[in-house]
Amino acid sequence: MTVSSVGAIKSTTNDTTASTSAPATVNYNDFLQLLIAQMKNQDPTSPTDMSQYMSQFAQLSSVEQAIQTNTKLDSLLSSNALSQAESLIGRTAAFTSADGQSTSGKITAVHIIQGGAVATLDNGVDVELGPGITIS
Repeated sequence: MTVSSVGAIKSTTNDTTASTSAPATVNYNDFLQLLIAQMKNQDPTSPTDMSQYMSQFAQLSSVEQAIQTNTKLDSLLSSNALSQAESLIGRTAAFTSADGQSTSGKITAVHIIQGGAVATLDNGVDVELGPGITIS
């Protein structure tokens, strides 16, 4: 199938509006949709070589396996973080605040956030667990 020309489409959007850019990566669903569209729209008089299809199916399988691996890894990391958070409840945390005041208290709850955890002390203070925190 040959396309002789493509006409330009005039944009009707206002120049002052912010433009949105396409994502830099293709996710699993986009990849699958592109592959299916390619298979549906191929030229019947000159079909795509089967080795190319096999290569694309192998890529699809690799992407699917990577997604499953990432999902299992996320689950494992969450489980590990919850286990560690549970072990902190009832212990004492001591730290120096940004204004130089020394604070300590018994940990009553731990909340998991992206990139770490936040402990709630018995005095109502929330402290992000990380460097500078002493747990005893």
